Amino acid sequence: MLKSITHRPFWVNALFIIAITFLVLFGALKLLAVITKHGAYLTVPKVTNTKTSDAITLLESKGFEVYIQDSVYTDTAKMGTVLKQFPEENSTVKVNRLVLLTVNRVTLPMVEMPALEGKSQGYALEILQRAHLTLGDTTFIPSYMLGAVLSQTYNGKAIAAGTKITWGSKIDLEIGSGLSDEQMIVPSLLGLTYNEAKIVLDQNGIVLASTVVDVGVVDTANAYVYKQNPPRYNEDKSPIFIRSGQVMDVWLSPVMKYISDSSNLIFPDEKPKLKKNKNTESTNN
Repeated sequence: MLKSITHRPFWVNALFIIAITFLVLFGALKLLAVITKHGAYLTVPKVTNTKTSDAITLLESKGFEVYIQDSVYTDTAKMGTVLKQFPEENSTVKVNRLVLLTVNRVTLPMVEMPALEGKSQGYALEILQRAHLTLGDTTFIPSYMLGAVLSQTYNGKAIAAGTKITWGSKIDLEIGSGLSDEQMIVPSLLGLTYNEAKIVLDQNGIVLASTVVDVGVVDTANAYVYKQNPPRYNEDKSPIFIRSGQVMDVWLSPVMKYISDSSNLIFPDEKPKLKKNKNTESTNN
């Protein structure tokens, strides 16, 4: 065979080599086209508003590669669904084309609690909406801060600005309703525990301004009030009047005691009736 090749003219051998090369390249390209499905086109199906896992399964079964481009959250769509796709639905693309998806998160994101205290009710609502939070219960409390937010709570507890909570959480607000023109005698808090005194003040719409705690108080809630300002009676034993929305101060002691200061005088028939405990008995002794 080698002898026959060498005895042929050069141009014949050259043509033979070119033909063989062409056939090899042609066969390789055809084989590559079969492997890569060259020239094959598919229509991108619609996967928006579809569960993310189902969308990925569908696209991959159609011959597409899938990549989640972004994960965001919107409360107008179901969680864990496809929000956007690229290429868009019904687009004609080549097989193995990459499809990019933007999906809605499967868990609620965390947001920061804004500072609402001191702001007007209307402005506070705008801030809540911008922070992706909702208004819960609204309680109106007598206060000179008419229409202003007095406190912000979440799940029954005060919440500080900057605290991380879940998107859409309900925030309860206390709003100042202004001062009442109706006057009342200053309630007597002496001898009551802090919790009991707070209940009396809340029932009368009086704001607890400050609390002075004596040394030795461990449990503030069960400490005893031994002084208040304003007192119930003045030095002439005339009653002092107060209005809803005004404020009072209290002094707390670890044991129940009464001071002899005439400005905090308690008449016998007004002394709170509380169950005696060891602390009380030791004080009375």
